[in-house]
Amino acid sequence: MNAMSQHHTRPNEAGESPLVRDLKIPPVGLSGTLHVPSGARAVVLFAHGSGPSRFSPRNQAVADALNKRRIGTLLFDLLTPREETDRANVFDIALLAQRLEDAVRFLEQETAASGVRLGFFGASTGAAAALVAAARPGDRIGAIVSRGGRPDLAGSQVLEHVRTPTLLIVGSVDFGVIELNEQALAMLQGPKAIEIVPGATHLFPEPGALEAVIEHAARWFERYLVMSHAVRQES
Repeated sequence: MNAMSQHHTRPNEAGESPLVRDLKIPPVGLSGTLHVPSGARAVVLFAHGSGPSRFSPRNQAVADALNKRRIGTLLFDLLTPREETDRANVFDIALLAQRLEDAVRFLEQETAASGVRLGFFGASTGAAAALVAAARPGDRIGAIVSRGGRPDLAGSQVLEHVRTPTLLIVGSVDFGVIELNEQALAMLQGPKAIEIVPGATHLFPEPGALEAVIEHAARWFERYLVMSHAVRQES
């Protein structure tokens, strides 16, 4: 077991015990929780620019749904508690992207996540950070989903180099953000789509809105992470 992690398990509905590990991700010791269901072929890293992302009820709801579909998740904070006190860090996309890359490198060394496809689920400025990290050399990231994100903050020069399959999910009454997502979508070079959830605002609190986000995200990850992994194994 990694010296920087704690390992515990809890039974799932099928009676199997998934691996659940509390982590401190180097080099700054970011707190996170890795959940890898039995038989998982992919792990999705959650990226949110502000606050303790791993405790976000919305992120946890999405993560739980992915876990039930045998997709692993890493919920972690991109900023330390001290860094969160400076609002400017929330919009430091380069810093947030570097933290995502740190987490990816860490997962590559984790036995539980070795050999699986990795994806990003980004919200707010975390979506921009996910795109920046995915645009850098290498094909380790297989899919990205943005929930109410600001992909435009990645910048046009970055967006034009992103070939990772990317899904942008926006609420239909999240005015202003819809247009920014549509502009970013036009610049992306790989497989891409936008889903606009009817009647939803920025945080998707409306009845059925988060469930729609979960369904769209799960299908995207299953298509580009799980099915892609299976094709690679067969080839």
